[in-house]
Amino acid sequence: MNQWPDGWNNNSGDRYGRGSAAPGPEQARVMPQTRRPGVPGQSRANQSAGYDSGGGHDAYDSGYSDGQVYGGGGRGGRDDYDGYGDYDTRPRPDWGRRFKWGLITLVVVVLAWSVGTYFWADSKLRREVDLSIVEDRPEAGDGTNYLIVGSDSREGMSDQEKQDLHTGSAEGKRTDSMMILHVGSDGPTMVSLPRDSWVEIPSFTGSESGKHFDNVQHTKLNAAYAQDGAPLLVRTVEHNTGLKIDHYAEIGFGGFAKIVDAVGGVEMDIPQDIKDKNSGADFKKGKQVLDGKQALSFVRNRHAGTGDSDLGRTKNQQKFLAALASQTATPSTVLNPFRLYPTMGAGLDTLIVDKDMSLWNLGSMFFAMKDVSSGEGKSMNMPISGTAPQGSLQWDMPKVKQLVQQLKDDEKVTVTSDQ
Repeated sequence: MNQWPDGWNNNSGDRYGRGSAAPGPEQARVMPQTRRPGVPGQSRANQSAGYDSGGGHDAYDSGYSDGQVYGGGGRGGRDDYDGYGDYDTRPRPDWGRRFKWGLITLVVVVLAWSVGTYFWADSKLRREVDLSIVEDRPEAGDGTNYLIVGSDSREGMSDQEKQDLHTGSAEGKRTDSMMILHVGSDGPTMVSLPRDSWVEIPSFTGSESGKHFDNVQHTKLNAAYAQDGAPLLVRTVEHNTGLKIDHYAEIGFGGFAKIVDAVGGVEMDIPQDIKDKNSGADFKKGKQVLDGKQALSFVRNRHAGTGDSDLGRTKNQQKFLAALASQTATPSTVLNPFRLYPTMGAGLDTLIVDKDMSLWNLGSMFFAMKDVSSGEGKSMNMPISGTAPQGSLQWDMPKVKQLVQQLKDDEKVTVTSDQ
């Protein structure tokens, strides 16, 4: 059987390319032209034109087409050559165009997410306080003034939660802390109003009953809220300070604890050991992360490690709220939906604001509190001159007037508290 390829045999006389016994070298032989099936061959005229530049060697087939250079000269150059003599005609990727459309898609997605989040959060705001019914309001100054109130409301809390948080089960709600936050061009200023402040509650019209009360009272500040809620508290603060309140924000015990837990706790540097059975506070000195239950006991404590009772407690409240705002208003929370939505949900469900409060105003308030924490603002107590009836605190009115004027004029606050 012939095992040689077609056209070959084992004849020793035909051993071209295999060596021979002849004394001289073999002569060149013309090899048959091969080409891929389906590819037409070149005519002799084309072969001659492709090789002969005037020498007349028309019998030699160079295998090159007219004007082509091996490995190049095609549509796409060497990278488009497919190894069989053909060239890839597919267009190259337009990376610039792809990047542009990718960027546009990203912007649209982020914009849609932002708008959706805004309307979701806006719909959850409890705009329940109508400041337009407050009577005899002072003229507005420069900047924006927020009255921030922490109430002892137990709304939505189960009996077990009340027990765990040491809140008791008192009906209704009272103010547990009050602060004026001024946001202006010269940095924010946070002024705590001790709930035991001795003030004058002016005549007022009931926000729900519509009944007018002419009797002027001298009593503790938190009595105003107990009598007619937020509208009378705002009126009393404005009446005693002469500073117009632009926005109101209030949060209860349960909401406060939930916000702290939603952000993963808040780190505080506690200056001394604190143990108070009334609030449930039990802390060792030093830096530590407080969860919602611990945070609530810390800001409510007024019997241990607070110095002068209510004044010491207001300082702790300022420090904690500023730290909470500083930790909440961070990229790790704002840009992380798994932290942003639980945090906003926990706060917005229990946060009560005035009817004109927008999310923009609310954001401005939190970022101003963050600035206070970072040292870009000022925090202080309302200046106190001494004690008053019922164990209350008497404001230092000359300093109060100077402080209010600086806030109205949006100037840097130079007034200091003696406490």
